[in-house]
Amino acid sequence: MTTHSITITQPDDWHLHLRDGDILNSVAPFTAKQFQRAIVMPNLVPAVTTVTQAVAYLDRILAAVEGTDFEPLMTLYLTDNTSAEEITAARKSCFIKGVKLYPAGATTNSDEGVTDIRRCYPALEEMQRAGLPLLVHGEVTDSSIDVFDREKVFIDRVLAPLIDTFPELKIVFEHITTADAVDFVLAVGPLIGATVTAHHLIYNRNAMFEGGIRPHHYCLPVLKREKHRQALLKAIASANPKFFLGTDSAPHAKHRKESDCGCAGIFSAPFAIELYATVFEMIDALDKLEAFASYHGPDFYGLPRNNGTITLQKVAHRVPESYPLADQSIVPLMAGQSIPWQLVPAND
Repeated sequence: MTTHSITITQPDDWHLHLRDGDILNSVAPFTAKQFQRAIVMPNLVPAVTTVTQAVAYLDRILAAVEGTDFEPLMTLYLTDNTSAEEITAARKSCFIKGVKLYPAGATTNSDEGVTDIRRCYPALEEMQRAGLPLLVHGEVTDSSIDVFDREKVFIDRVLAPLIDTFPELKIVFEHITTADAVDFVLAVGPLIGATVTAHHLIYNRNAMFEGGIRPHHYCLPVLKREKHRQALLKAIASANPKFFLGTDSAPHAKHRKESDCGCAGIFSAPFAIELYATVFEMIDALDKLEAFASYHGPDFYGLPRNNGTITLQKVAHRVPESYPLADQSIVPLMAGQSIPWQLVPAND
């Protein structure tokens, strides 16, 4: 039987980049129209490393989505010098929900990231004690490691030993991309969860080279082989509560993507929930979308599920070629292509 519409509990995005300034004002409304809450990444310039900086950033986000009910959930950027006292202050706040681990040099604006996880042990000990989750960009940055293997090596070198050292630390393995990551998350205890992006579910690494170099399909962690995409699809279809929605929508101006050294990041925010619906329908698991998008994330973070709902209808529509981005433009995921699901505006 064909499904013409679905209504689900309003979802949340558990991994989102909003940037700052004019770019923030351009992109934040896309998320606010679909999601009740979002975990906002702290990799600004300068990075959001203190509670004071997080308060100021929160105010700027709220100004960008004024008139909506959207709730930003803030994070701190972990560095070699993050103190246990700063973690205590973060936990006492009502709005900081995690601390982000970027290995130094792993992705956009990660130069201030962690150079040696052992230097973070005092902060991690306090996070474990306080129940504040560690949100992990799971790649090593060793130049001798193939870019397609960096997630697997991170599991072996960093994540597995970290769990042994801090067995009560809650960890989100962000934007997983490999069968290795799926297997690892399934094998460890209930304190380890994982976010899965729409683009890693839709594409394998061939998408970066279809007819030439496709810079708007370049992200970090990079797209992987088809066998890994299939492992991700199997994971979300299983309805296992360890896996939940995190878009990792990462806006960059068109000219910064289409350059001789293009930025990593895929902008999926305008139609994120429609893209996930498309994936779940494709694998005949549309009945599992609500749990993945609306239940597993808040349950893992110990937050209440949302009370409102959204409705998606089976109406094909074309994704614009680009959107304004401050005084530039930005190319969204699946630009110029048709997607079969459409979010019904809240006032309809």
